[in-house]
Amino acid sequence: MSKPLTAIGLMSGTSLDGIDVALLRTDGEDVVDRGPAATYPYRPGQQAVLHDALTAAKSLETRDARPGILAEAERALTEWHAEAVLQFLDANGLTPPEIDLIGFHGQTVIHRPERRLTVQLGLGPTLARRTGIPVVYDMRAADVAAGGQGAPLVPVYHRALAAAVKARPVAFVNIGGVANMTWIGRNGDLVAFDTGPGNALLNDWCERHTDVPYDRDGMLAGSGNSNESVLGQLLKNNFFATAAPKSLDRNTFQMTVVDALSAADGAATLTRFTACSIALSEKLVPEPPRLYIICGGGRLNPVLIQNLRDLLQVPVMIAEEVGMNGDSMEAEAWAYLAVRCLNGRAITFPGTTGAPRPTSGGVIARP
Repeated sequence: MSKPLTAIGLMSGTSLDGIDVALLRTDGEDVVDRGPAATYPYRPGQQAVLHDALTAAKSLETRDARPGILAEAERALTEWHAEAVLQFLDANGLTPPEIDLIGFHGQTVIHRPERRLTVQLGLGPTLARRTGIPVVYDMRAADVAAGGQGAPLVPVYHRALAAAVKARPVAFVNIGGVANMTWIGRNGDLVAFDTGPGNALLNDWCERHTDVPYDRDGMLAGSGNSNESVLGQLLKNNFFATAAPKSLDRNTFQMTVVDALSAADGAATLTRFTACSIALSEKLVPEPPRLYIICGGGRLNPVLIQNLRDLLQVPVMIAEEVGMNGDSMEAEAWAYLAVRCLNGRAITFPGTTGAPRPTSGGVIARP
């Protein structure tokens, strides 16, 4: 058995809202002692850089290429993460020597596993030098190279958390920019996949139609009505007919079909779209979940949560209702995964990414 290590996990998701930082003491197996966590929001100028990087990345053909804005964005992103780590340590009375490892997700700018291509911006060696702490980064690449989807990676951590939950099967649904599900069976079996859009489409819609880049408290969607015709067109996407495991790029779904709707009706339709895509995922698992645990930013949208409760026939609870932290869960997972990578343990499995065999991954950078 490996001894527990103190690790920091860093997550910058497809919602582009900020850097999540979480401290975890773990052996990468059953020991999960959660520590403090924090979010460092991106400023508008930083978000603009990341949006430009997402646009530029659409033309990428190889994972190492960094044309145009991408090289500048990668350097800047790494510096923002270094600043977040140092601020986090200072705020919690910690020093770099007290931290064994950092798990660094970076920023996904393109994810095309069918082309064996996934790119997460982030300079692991630079982060290690800036913080004085070893860094595990680029954790998706090995799985994609082996023929897996490279996502989702959090399921093995969900299984560790699920030890505190009696219901089986149980589903964890993370609603970030893209939504994904982890199904945990009665014997700990894992099935995981992206379910469809999370917050990204709704965030983009709100940014276009309001002065806030997300639907705060679901107020915009709550003032409108879902358009069933438009919703039906959105649900015809071939993605929903694809068997699991499967994963998405943030830009897989387009909003053009929604453009004719009012701001409120468009928000209501996109919110319903996310909920329906999650509900449809029940058909892709061996046995219907007896409990859904919702994490990620989407859990804070009461209209989305009510949509899910209307569509599903079992309890739907947000992470905090079962003693978990829905804001920091993915950052915690990246700390957990970093320890598993360091120990040579698998982080992806045939049932989670479609990889032909359990696969470890990650690159280790030392200061």
